[in-house]
Amino acid sequence: MAHTPTLGLDFGTTNSVATLPDGQGKSRAITFAHEQDLVQACRSVLCFWHEEDDHRAKAMMEVGPWAIDRFLEMGGDCRFIQSFKTFAASPLFTSTVIQNKAWRFEDLLAAFLRRLSERASEPFPKRVLVGRPVRFAGSRSDEALARTRYQAALTKAGFEDIAHVYEPVAAAFFFAQRLTQDATILVADFGGGTSDFSIIRFRRGQKVQSAEALAHRGVGIAGDSFDQRIIDHLVSPLFGKGSHYASDGKVLPVPLAFYGRFSQWNQLSIMRQTRDYQDLQKLAKQALQPEKIDAFIDFLDAEASYHLYRSIAAVKTTLSHEEETIFRLSFGGKDMVKSLTRADFESWIADDLAQIDTCVNEALVASGLDEGGIDRVFLTGGSSFVPAVKAQFENRFGTQKVETGDQFVSIAHGLSLIAQEDDPSPWLA
Repeated sequence: MAHTPTLGLDFGTTNSVATLPDGQGKSRAITFAHEQDLVQACRSVLCFWHEEDDHRAKAMMEVGPWAIDRFLEMGGDCRFIQSFKTFAASPLFTSTVIQNKAWRFEDLLAAFLRRLSERASEPFPKRVLVGRPVRFAGSRSDEALARTRYQAALTKAGFEDIAHVYEPVAAAFFFAQRLTQDATILVADFGGGTSDFSIIRFRRGQKVQSAEALAHRGVGIAGDSFDQRIIDHLVSPLFGKGSHYASDGKVLPVPLAFYGRFSQWNQLSIMRQTRDYQDLQKLAKQALQPEKIDAFIDFLDAEASYHLYRSIAAVKTTLSHEEETIFRLSFGGKDMVKSLTRADFESWIADDLAQIDTCVNEALVASGLDEGGIDRVFLTGGSSFVPAVKAQFENRFGTQKVETGDQFVSIAHGLSLIAQEDDPSPWLA
């Protein structure tokens, strides 16, 4: 790979970034022109719809910001898919029906990559170094299944030479370029579906001369999990969670199973095509607060999952620098407004933070080090902006050791840098 053009591909749950060597031992991001902007991080979303062409319905598909544009224009008249990376390792997900066709995970990813290549400022090469999480999302994640699906998707997308690197390893290699001396680094990569940790000992000369991976650990807690806590505590009650219905003379709680699906972006994208949707319609006739169940159905009919995602992203961003904010969600003529404090949010994610801390413990134990053996800590990924996340690492390792930056592009740039090594094999997963 070192002497052949190789794409560095960070396919993320939320965003995807592609990079190429710049010919001078560094890397550059491939850009995508959307309206008047040039963007590097492209949203990992798909939109499917039909257009009339000579009085025939023509199947159409778009990705990234163009998919979002189409969704906002068409609403419930299209199919919008997001966070589909979290299907990768799930044996429970076989396919979803779109435009009367069964789409497997590998079909979705291949279609996404082909269209992403068409939208890019330059063609993708045939070789690719792709990032992968240390642990894939999902309680029953099957690592071998995910790798098989990735391989099939990348092959369908036109890649001929494919290699994989753990995402935090790529971020560590990127971060190591700024080192001026030997150092042992803990990299914490907070993605949308997983949080991954790698501890790597680097030896520096004029450049990175060698590296020894001491430990890799991952946990299925990340940005989407934080979103789910906001949904569980703030949004789901507006849609009937905690309410009751009458059946055969008994008053029963509305099943929580509806809201388990509701709080996962990937599941929410396909919920209208499931039996749960039909069951909700029946439940609305028995509900003691039918307006809440009706609002849930209207939300699904409006295909408003992206509106909800954007509303939650807005409150998380505001709470990164403010103590209080307002949650707003509008769809189908309805407007929902609730206040939210940072203290509330941090109490909701406390268990998630504890699981992240436990995973860091496991990485330290596996490496044979304690906190004093870590010279630098590099936090990357979107959730590194959350004050409670950063504070947890600063309290544990010391503020002077913790750095953040390049949260959305560090992995992709690290992949391109690894691809330029004379022997990238030590870095491969």
